[in-house]
Amino acid sequence: MADNNARAETDLRQQRLGRITFRAWRRGFREADLVLGPFMEREGAGLSDADLDQLEALLAEDNDHELYAWIIETQPTPAEHDTPLMQKLRTFMRAHVAAAVAEGAG
Repeated sequence: MADNNARAETDLRQQRLGRITFRAWRRGFREADLVLGPFMEREGAGLSDADLDQLEALLAEDNDHELYAWIIETQPTPAEHDTPLMQKLRTFMRAHVAAAVAEGAG
């Protein structure tokens, strides 16, 4: 019985990760897609449930330009989104951009 419950929880988590990843890649604003999509593909499995909750709240935002501006810190991030997850996104974005630049320079 415990194995079935654990398997069901794992399946639910995988479904949740799949939904979030899909939404992360299809924001409608390419710059946001190119941060959020790779972030989920590389970091998603290691995110806590609290991180996933915060990410879902971010993805529920309608204005992708604002969301991207919060990530790149050209606009102040509202308090409800200034979370540890936002810091993880920023760290990832900086590393991702640096890697892309280095790859292009090579």
